[in-house]
Amino acid sequence: MQKTPKSLRLHIALFGRTNVGKSSFLNLISGQEVSIVSEQPGTTTDVVEKTMELLPIGPVVFLDTAGLDDTTSLGKKRISKTEKVFDRADVILLLHEGDKVTEFEQAVEAKAEAKKIPIIKIANKADLLGRPDLSYLSCNSTDLSLRDQVLVQLKAELLRVCPAEFIAPPPLMSDLVKPGGLAMLIVPIDLQAPKGRLILPQVSTIRDALDNDAAALVCKEREYAHMLSILKQKPDVAICDSQMVLKMVADTPPEVPCTTFSILFARLKGDLRKFAKGAAAIDTLEPGDRVLIAESCSHHALEDDIGRVKIPRWLRQYVGIDVQIDVYSGRDFPENLSEYKLVVQCGGCMQNRREVLSRIEKCELADVPITNYGMCIAQTQGVLRRVLSPFPSALLAYEEEVK
Repeated sequence: MQKTPKSLRLHIALFGRTNVGKSSFLNLISGQEVSIVSEQPGTTTDVVEKTMELLPIGPVVFLDTAGLDDTTSLGKKRISKTEKVFDRADVILLLHEGDKVTEFEQAVEAKAEAKKIPIIKIANKADLLGRPDLSYLSCNSTDLSLRDQVLVQLKAELLRVCPAEFIAPPPLMSDLVKPGGLAMLIVPIDLQAPKGRLILPQVSTIRDALDNDAAALVCKEREYAHMLSILKQKPDVAICDSQMVLKMVADTPPEVPCTTFSILFARLKGDLRKFAKGAAAIDTLEPGDRVLIAESCSHHALEDDIGRVKIPRWLRQYVGIDVQIDVYSGRDFPENLSEYKLVVQCGGCMQNRREVLSRIEKCELADVPITNYGMCIAQTQGVLRRVLSPFPSALLAYEEEVK
């Protein structure tokens, strides 16, 4: 069975002190033994992820974190991983022991408020509540008979605080193709193409076309021009893998809008205008400047890897100078962003929108421009204006930045 990717699910993080009952609460909600429950402090080490369908909200992923007051030998490392969850949490569930509030809970509330993350306070071990408090959702996570009651209350609270961008996310490409229209998708089959399947951006785009009552015609780059020539009607849009952008632009009639999968995901997961402005900063690079390549996947690097080999090569060729390239993969993201003159974020298909927006915010605070793979590649190939043309506001942001 095909499941919704984690990156497209609502991320719900469980925070609380050690042994406040986070793992028990997650087990109660999921109806499964997802997390180990023990009286021994520090049982939860790495962040435990549990995906499930929580109707009527839809697909979600719960993130069970280590205790905020962990004083064990590994406590600092556990808390460090816990704090990174703030970057991808859409909603925070803060578990209290009864309604007891300490500096740890106060710190979570302050950080959530600063990051504008909605928070739901849960009074676990409800028998310890000295008085009723309507600001808490109360439960006893060890009492399985309360599961249905707690689920109903939790769903109601999630619907109340759920971010609007999750209920009505930015479109992927449905606004570019009218119902009954056609999207041409140019998909290379190379060393990095997974055997027997397409990658997530390509599959998501096909699904988006179908959801919009449109059609998708998929071909490789060598067949693209021929396919265009035999169509009776021009497609609404052409979309390609970023590595094929130069050939696609050359083969696409001027009247047909065109863009890349990576740029579509830049809009879906991040802020297209800010990424466009960041692409303009490529022209300001000077010898010795440091550039950060931020790759969401922790995949094994193959020959001619896009983030580790191709983009650094295209960047150096385009600017005509030597720049220092650092590559971070997975959820690693440096604290010392001010040392960089540019950040190039991948398409973000394995990250949720909150995490990508969090990276953009961190770059803004450090006054470092950020762009994404698709825009960086299109800029170095001299075709960024062409592939931004379907998005007038982003194109305007780019033009204002290059003046």
